[in-house]
Amino acid sequence: MTIGSDIARGPNTPRPSCRGYLHKRTQSGLIKGWRRRWFVLTHDCCLQYHRHKRDEGKRRALSAVKLEGADVGPDSSLGKPFVFKCRPLAANRVFFFCATSNQEMKWLEAMERAIHPVAQNHVWVDVTRHNSNLPPLAVKNPECLGLLHKMDKIKDTWVQHYCILKDGCLYLYSGIRATHAHGIYLHGYTVREQSYTFKKTTIELKPPSDEFKTFYLCAENPNENKWIVAIKASIKKWLPLHQALQDYMNRPPEETRM
Repeated sequence: MTIGSDIARGPNTPRPSCRGYLHKRTQSGLIKGWRRRWFVLTHDCCLQYHRHKRDEGKRRALSAVKLEGADVGPDSSLGKPFVFKCRPLAANRVFFFCATSNQEMKWLEAMERAIHPVAQNHVWVDVTRHNSNLPPLAVKNPECLGLLHKMDKIKDTWVQHYCILKDGCLYLYSGIRATHAHGIYLHGYTVREQSYTFKKTTIELKPPSDEFKTFYLCAENPNENKWIVAIKASIKKWLPLHQALQDYMNRPPEETRM
């Protein structure tokens, strides 16, 4: 029997994101006032802003601050409606934001959620962390095991690992005699076969968000497709939990419009 919490978060499960235009009060220059900027609240609780929407992903953000532990709340000192402020722990200033409607005040709700770090883990996270500290032969009832090569893009080379798949997590060991593993949490990932460099058969593990890493794996035997079948089955088994997480975090739509 598989049991999952509807609001638990795994390490590869992104937090709710929020993006849209807000007016930010400027405190620099000779003229103080409000400037319209494109804001993005990332899954790791970092608030950043750009001059325009088109700059996201193409240009470096004008500024970025971590919101965990920040002081966030509505503000009436400026005599404008829909104004709220944010005082980050790591910044020596207070940011003032102005929305144009009550609907856009969902930004305040999103920031209030982001300031509280998630300290409670799901039992699945505890189990996978426990397994990652076990030698490979001590992991009970693996769904698939064997040698895989993982692409190291920094070194531009394929590195061999002894791998074990169990309950939506892929454990990568440096070898059969290793004492601990690096885990890839597969919740929300999609798997497909594709060509990559000179390798004829490559397994692509694509994350649910661009903020996470895409992995490329290659089996020892190019004709061996047991890994693709096994990984798909392992993800599918845990898909109800992932869908519950997504439903919880996607309510309601966060993007604001002018």
